[in-house]
Amino acid sequence: MRKKIAILLLLFFLSGLLGGCWSRSEIGEEAIILGTGVDLTEDGLIRLSVQIASPGAFSAGGDTSGGGKEPPAWVVWAEGETIEDAERYLAMKVPRRIYWDHSIILVIGERMAKRGTEMVSNFFLRTGEPRENMWLMVARGEARDILQAQPMLAKTSAQATGFLTRMKTGYIVQIWEYAEMRASKGVQPVVTGVEVQDFGEGRGPGQGENSTVQKKVELSGVAVLKVDKLIGWLDAHETRGLLWLKGEAKEGAVIVPSPGEPGKEVSIKIRRSHTKIVPEYDGENLWFNVNIYVEGDMVEQQSRVDLAKPEQIKALETAMSEEIKARTTATLEKAQTEYGLDIFGFGNAFHRKYRKEWREMQNHWDEEFSRAGVNIAVEAHVRGIGLLSMPAGSPEK
Repeated sequence: MRKKIAILLLLFFLSGLLGGCWSRSEIGEEAIILGTGVDLTEDGLIRLSVQIASPGAFSAGGDTSGGGKEPPAWVVWAEGETIEDAERYLAMKVPRRIYWDHSIILVIGERMAKRGTEMVSNFFLRTGEPRENMWLMVARGEARDILQAQPMLAKTSAQATGFLTRMKTGYIVQIWEYAEMRASKGVQPVVTGVEVQDFGEGRGPGQGENSTVQKKVELSGVAVLKVDKLIGWLDAHETRGLLWLKGEAKEGAVIVPSPGEPGKEVSIKIRRSHTKIVPEYDGENLWFNVNIYVEGDMVEQQSRVDLAKPEQIKALETAMSEEIKARTTATLEKAQTEYGLDIFGFGNAFHRKYRKEWREMQNHWDEEFSRAGVNIAVEAHVRGIGLLSMPAGSPEK
């Protein structure tokens, strides 16, 4: 009998430890953040902007175009001496608990990036709630403008920007990847650039008589950072060269002149590619052999030439190699001469092969990189030409 009583008492006390709802949080009490922006004001204060999802706009059966009566999101901001200080003031404006877990993008304004991005990444990596896989971006202008833009095919600008990054049409970085670049002495960080553009003006389907100019968000090259400060940009053309040199050109197309008709173009869609960086050092001279391998399929032809012939395929492959080499060379020269920074990770490749020499060169690696020679070799192959051997309507010979 005593044993049974003891077991019952033990079960009674243990049941008090099973309160699974002690830290519960109702969804109706949360302000779900979709996008975050950090700007530096002209007064030197930190402006923290957030895009908060409107519960009604995201309910089942809601208007997917974002054009319903209830706005899909609310953009609110506050200023402070630090990001934490600005968040405290922000909490005074938002009548719910701020919930960071669903923030898709983290945008740093241009003025803030020139002052330094370290305090931004430090806060969001140190704080427990924001995810480490947020897309990190630098705005050409203010980060708040990115959050306030109204896209056409997504409910919010944060969602639209997230879709653009997942499509991998440009160079993309998550905040944990940025932290890795900052921790490495073998590469300087580059971050996705983003800007707001006018979408158009006038009256369209579902618009009123006095419609205003629509604002869209688009990727805009990459921001080049020295340590953690913005010092310049690469445009879209140079960004493609960056992707080739970093071995991240997995999507997209290469446009080359058509053999036989230089005024016409041929589009070759990338099927697969990889890049191998081989450092060489003899104690005095440093150089790198960069070998790029790429396969693609011809998807568009403007000329009337029969490109199915072996000699024409070979000419296309040669033109493809020359185009990729020209892009990578232009980006490399800008990094070495204008910025003097290794933004490609050549230092990491050198570190892996020459560990002893790296210890002597790591603290002034960017200077060594700027003086290094680079040989770029591209091996390109056209594997498919589609369902047509000749353009439709071409006369038979």
